[in-house]
Amino acid sequence: MALTALIIYLVGIATAFGLRSLLQWHRTGDTGFRGGGLAPGSVQWWARIAFVAALLAGLAGPVAALAGLDPVGVLDRPVVRGAGLVLAVLGVAATLAAQTSMGASWRVGVDEDERTALVTSGAFALARNPIFTAMIVTALGLAAMVPNAVSIFGSLLTVAAIELQVRAVEEPYLRRLHGADYDRYAAAVGRFLPGLGRRPA
Repeated sequence: MALTALIIYLVGIATAFGLRSLLQWHRTGDTGFRGGGLAPGSVQWWARIAFVAALLAGLAGPVAALAGLDPVGVLDRPVVRGAGLVLAVLGVAATLAAQTSMGASWRVGVDEDERTALVTSGAFALARNPIFTAMIVTALGLAAMVPNAVSIFGSLLTVAAIELQVRAVEEPYLRRLHGADYDRYAAAVGRFLPGLGRRPA
């Protein structure tokens, strides 16, 4: 199961960043990557550091399992591993689907001086951050497939890094950019799940 988890992780990274960036470049002439030259110590800089650390921890979980790290006993169950496999595969597929819903507005990172359309249709009609929701599902699925201390830490770090990126970087940017339109959207649609995390009207 550890090898399967590693393969799913690598496929997920390749599709979420490599394939999606290639499709974006083919469609718009722009890879969609933003945030180069971030000021050290800025909020977005820390969010980027945390996200990269989460990605590395996600890789380390299956690698540690292959190296012989024992799973956490209470989670070492076939049903847990099986559920994790389903979640991980669905999470990878949902990540790419949600990225596709963003169309030309898809970005990795934020350029404060850039103006993009506010996407509220497709997956974004269900949650304001469906890409990150799918990434969290993937991380939790991988942790369930190889439930050792490293993978569990990696999934928790993924959630924390995404929360930092969304709450401290992306939501303030979108409010500055779209004003009342974003406020109305955020009041109607949940942050990561339908109905949960809506902003007060």
